[in-house]
Amino acid sequence: MKNFEMIQNLLHFFERHGFFVASRLADRLGMRATNVRLFFIYISFITVGLGFGLYLTLAFLLKLKDMIRTKRSSVFDL
Repeated sequence: MKNFEMIQNLLHFFERHGFFVASRLADRLGMRATNVRLFFIYISFITVGLGFGLYLTLAFLLKLKDMIRTKRSSVFDL
């Protein structure tokens, strides 16, 4: 039970101070805090998508390289 209370306190701390960061940044930039939060959400989706796209591209290029450069042991394998 004590661990649960400690986790709840930690969660409450991060929620309280995490939203303050977005609102403070919005005040400095002269924007609304919801726009700053949406920006962070969109950026996180874009970075995940770019990483997955890069992974698929590299996997395709490696497969293409293997298809083009096959090792042949003799002339009769053509």
